[in-house]
This record gives sequence, C-alpha cells and structure tokens, in this order.
Amino acid sequence: MNIPTIKTKRLILRGFREADLDAYAEMCADTEVMRYIGKGKVLSRAESWRSMAAIIGHWYLRGYGLWAVEEQQSGEMIGRIGCWKPEGWIGLEVGWSLRRAFWGKGFATEAGKASMDFAFTKLQQSHVISLIRPDNTASRKVAEKLGEKLQGETEVSGGEAVIYGISREEWGKVRS
Repeated sequence: MNIPTIKTKRLILRGFREADLDAYAEMCADTEVMRYIGKGKVLSRAESWRSMAAIIGHWYLRGYGLWAVEEQQSGEMIGRIGCWKPEGWIGLEVGWSLRRAFWGKGFATEAGKASMDFAFTKLQQSHVISLIRPDNTASRKVAEKLGEKLQGETEVSGGEAVIYGISREEWGKVRS
C-alpha cells in the first residue's frame, strides 16, 4: 500500500519510517504526552516500535491511518495525526499526538484540518469524531478549532472520554 503524503503550510503528513523511531519513542516515553493517550502510560522503546508497526498495519488493513507528522522547516518528526478506527471503535476518529516541544504552535490544528479533509473527501465519511480525555483541555480546544462539537461521553481503553464530532455538511461550512 502506498500511504499518501499531504503537505500543509508548515507540515508534511507521511507514512512512518524506521528512522522515526527515536523521535516517536521519545514522545511515547514522555509522561505529559502519554497521560491522555491509551491507558495513560508511557511506552518503552520496544513498545513504541510495536505502536508504529500497528499504525502502519492500520493503513494496510483499513486503507487509512495515522501519519507521521514532519515539520517542513526542520525535517523533524513531531508526532502522529490522522484517521483511526481500530476494531471496536465507535466511529472514524481524527486524532493527534505531538512531541511536547511542538505543543502550542498550531500544528495539531493544521494537521487536523488536513486529516478532516482527507476523511471527508477521500474516505467519503459522513461523520468524524475525536475521542478526548475529559481533562485534556488542549485537545478539546483543537477539536473546537476544527469545528467539532461535544456530542457525548464514552469509555476508551478503560477510561472516560468525551466525544467531539462533526458532519461532512458542518465541515463544509467550517472550511468555506
């Protein structure tokens, strides 16, 4: 499978490479980054590698997935963002996670917009969600900047999550 590459103003969304492991493992070992992801636990380097492999496998099984996000200016891999729907998920999710050094720069919103466009235009989704831990105010703000509205609550990976969502019609209004 050929994972598509998307360029935004400052970022490149691309498939993961083995060379991304150092940066990805650093992100996955950061307690502040991981406190809202999965079970809220940091990952070892080996677990980070398996996580990258699962992300790549998701592309092969579903035809879409999370991209490695590269900052164009520096060439650094800064995180993962994209479309995600593992078995048992309640809907197609646009999700994001960035290395802490790249927080607060608008990168999650910028790549999130590209991911939403991909979900609605290439994947022809009628509705997209983002699952966020209730106390993750930064991610809730990103979801709101993407035009998503709070739509309910659920449980994910053994913890509470709020569901933000947006329809294709609403996205069309947000994007125009």
